[in-house]
Amino acid sequence: MGSPDFVTYLTTDHRHCDEQLGALRRSAIGGDWQAASAAFEALRHDILAHFAAEEEVLFPAFEASSGMTCGPTAVMRMEHEEARELLLDLAESIASQETDGVRGYGEALLILLQQHNMKEENILYPMAQQGLGTRIGELSAQIVLRREA
Repeated sequence: MGSPDFVTYLTTDHRHCDEQLGALRRSAIGGDWQAASAAFEALRHDILAHFAAEEEVLFPAFEASSGMTCGPTAVMRMEHEEARELLLDLAESIASQETDGVRGYGEALLILLQQHNMKEENILYPMAQQGLGTRIGELSAQIVLRREA
């Protein structure tokens, strides 16, 4: 059996990261800093791997097929950078066991990711599907390999 199509795969990954962020926030708010730290490490790994799959595989393929380098992928990369900065802030809050910091940065990351994921799922992914045509299967396999590396 082949790889799942990239839209299903990446959309499922979005939901998985949302769940991880929820678990992290619940652990920190409940005062279980060991669980919060473990949840954060899993979340950070998965978000960064997801971003790498998009930035190294999907975005370049989309840009090559569409000729757009300043369109949706530029916005997505900018939002990935914002998320990376929030991950750094979350890491500091967890390391210093600051519940308010985790609450605030966690909420900011959740809102950013929800808005970001909606743009990807409703705009970028459909545009990429349309433009990539017969390359979708090959691209999907590459995305899965990069995400799970």
